[in-house]
Amino acid sequence: MNDKPMKIDVDQVLRARLPRHYRYIPRFVVRWLERTICQDKLNAILVKMAGKDGVDASIAALDEMNITIETEGMDRLPDGRYMFVSNHPLGGLDGLALISLLGQRYDHKIKFLVNDLLMAVEPLRDVFLPVNKYGSQSRAAATQIEEALKSDNQFITFPAGLCSRMQPDGSIADLPWQKAAIVHAATHQRDVVPVFFDAHNSKFFYRFAKWRKKLGIKFNIELIFLPKEMIKKCGSTLRVIIGEPIPWTSLDASRPKQEAARLRQAVIDMAPNTSKT
Repeated sequence: MNDKPMKIDVDQVLRARLPRHYRYIPRFVVRWLERTICQDKLNAILVKMAGKDGVDASIAALDEMNITIETEGMDRLPDGRYMFVSNHPLGGLDGLALISLLGQRYDHKIKFLVNDLLMAVEPLRDVFLPVNKYGSQSRAAATQIEEALKSDNQFITFPAGLCSRMQPDGSIADLPWQKAAIVHAATHQRDVVPVFFDAHNSKFFYRFAKWRKKLGIKFNIELIFLPKEMIKKCGSTLRVIIGEPIPWTSLDASRPKQEAARLRQAVIDMAPNTSKT
């Protein structure tokens, strides 16, 4: 455990990553990036997380942001080995909330499947399992995931991979869910627990992402705004709804793509009427 807090330094990152071009980057661009990602506030959160690992670090981060979590259906969680599948509305804060919530319920015995880029967040490494979403998966990472699935740890995943986006009808919902959750649950005989996270990012975020796609820009440049979206939620209450566990024996492992779509819809259907917009 490292007691020294992480520190985000946009200027230092640009200097290290773009050594040949750094001197040509205007200072106002650097300052704009620092403000856009809320560098000072993120560093304050990281100070609170320092010296803590995984679940305790998440609890500290939520405390620093004055976030309250309301839950429904926690009584549906008996002891056992589960795979928790959740919608992914926020892109960071929802992950912290689930780590805190489920980590406390299951005595810190949880593992969370995440984009391997998030392994840079040192306080959360002990609960993270990295997945390379933009290249081939290493054998070591695949083995690590396999061992976690065999263990007594609870397994948490956002099957959409990326956070929710605006749909053609104007509603906000997850991207299509990936089939890996179905394969993992069936192979390792884990009942699946659907989770609905009742939250949204700002209209600006969704509209920006929509126009980026319309313009044919493949890189998800809207991700730069996710830290600000998280900071905007400071002082708010988030609601998490836990559904009834789905027996792994009811999953048709021969049709994982279709089953993933069915689970996605089941989670969407858990939304309160006020969220179905």
